Amino acid sequence: MMSKRIFVIDDDENIRELISLYLTKEGYTVEQFESGEKGLEGFKANAPDLILLDIMMPGMDGYDTLKAIRKIGQVPVIMVTAKDETFDKVLGLELGADDYIVKPFEPKEMTARVKAVIRRFQNADKMDLDGIVSVPNLTINMSDYNVTYFGEVLELPPKEIELLNYLVSHPNRVFTREQLLDHIWGYDFFGETRTVDVHIKRLREKFEKENNGWEIKTVWGVGYKFKLD
Repeated sequence: MMSKRIFVIDDDENIRELISLYLTKEGYTVEQFESGEKGLEGFKANAPDLILLDIMMPGMDGYDTLKAIRKIGQVPVIMVTAKDETFDKVLGLELGADDYIVKPFEPKEMTARVKAVIRRFQNADKMDLDGIVSVPNLTINMSDYNVTYFGEVLELPPKEIELLNYLVSHPNRVFTREQLLDHIWGYDFFGETRTVDVHIKRLREKFEKENNGWEIKTVWGVGYKFKLD
């Protein structure tokens, strides 16, 4: 079996070398890029199995790089940064990041997260990521991550699409925040249940038209459900 290829995109050479050292020991093939621009070029030429992406870089920062990557494909991305504010974490996740590592980090934690994200990505078929789900005025096509609402194609980050697809696929069933976090982000996702609230809020903002025939409903004290009339 060929080893998994990982891109490390960071303007700090020492960080790149440290990450590469530990991932290489785990059997991964690692390619280093010193800027978002160069990392994006490498991605377009030959996409890897996972990307470790720094946020604070000159020129194209990590957020812009992530947005550019998400316009092309759904390769898993772990943000690596010195920022530890909740806003920065949530922003990265909203843009389509799969996990978040704060510097300084323990190498064992970093490799554990890499393994967990790759495993979740490989097991994505367990999350009903194939086929088409339709309810009145809304169609979700998971084969190409396409969402159509009242005949208009919407631009949604991957995790919003996966969360929406999961709720729509289980109409009128109530899920706790922990269950949604577990299923969409993985049981070993190092995030917070607030992540679910943020994604639900953003989904509601995009489906504000009346007479949908459905709604994403809060079940107070429990969690959320996709209420289908």
